[in-house]
Amino acid sequence: MENKKIVILGAGHVGSHCAYALASAGICEEIVLVDTCPEKAAAQALDVADSVSFMDRPVTVRAGRHAECADASLVVVAIGEPRQPGQTRLDLLGRSVELLHVLADQLRPLRLGCPIVTITNPADIVADYLRKSLELERWRCFSTGTLLDTARLTRLIAHAAGVSPRSVQAFALGEHGDSSMAAFSCASIGGLPFSSFGLDEAAIRDGVHRAGMDIIEGKGSTEFGIGRALCELAACILRDEKRILPVSPLLMGEYGVSGVHCGVPCRIGRNGIEAIIELPLTQKERGQLMASCDVIRKHIAMADAMESR
Repeated sequence: MENKKIVILGAGHVGSHCAYALASAGICEEIVLVDTCPEKAAAQALDVADSVSFMDRPVTVRAGRHAECADASLVVVAIGEPRQPGQTRLDLLGRSVELLHVLADQLRPLRLGCPIVTITNPADIVADYLRKSLELERWRCFSTGTLLDTARLTRLIAHAAGVSPRSVQAFALGEHGDSSMAAFSCASIGGLPFSSFGLDEAAIRDGVHRAGMDIIEGKGSTEFGIGRALCELAACILRDEKRILPVSPLLMGEYGVSGVHCGVPCRIGRNGIEAIIELPLTQKERGQLMASCDVIRKHIAMADAMESR
């Protein structure tokens, strides 16, 4: 990993903002944007490259091809179509599977050796599809999962409690979507239990679920939040930071769940997921997580059926 190169597949709103966040953070030496429209990838790369002139650390930003993934330190999958007002992330499944089928054929001959992080929605089902299509280990192919949901949860708790988000530790688990749940029993604010603050759990949870659509209805797409979330995750991998972040790996018995990609806290290092952290959820929270996993499981089966046609 001498040349810390990150390849981003998809140069739309999300992919380009991931590139800008990565360039701003200076965590890699090279960022390569790949898109089915090479002209778009080249233009986005040039735009981000202009911003690098004002940054402390030099970063090469350029357009490239899928073959660039062969020697990458990290591959980020950000292909797909944006969610429209009124759509859930799950509504994007059909088109995402079509695009992923083509992408898998392009990546399979490269025998990728680095971690692959997916952002494309529906995130959990996409991670499962790509992992199976490329026959990758579960620790090496996963989605950003509930990382963005957790950022929103932390922001809302901090606002309600009147503290800095840095004083809040909390995790959203389950689907990156409307069935995600908040592990309030394990959350803390300034070292004190969340429960001691008397905050409205339902209002906070509903706020997390509404956040993405509020942004889409207001400006048409989400990009800055997920860009920074991906940047934090990429830093954990390239710098081998061992931080615990909620991403979506394949569960194989953890939390009593098997065969489902699901957002849970994980220790992240150079090779991807090093350990899955099992929080001591209450019985009610465990039921909420199982319900969310059932939603994911149903849509994994739908994606498998699309592939078999």
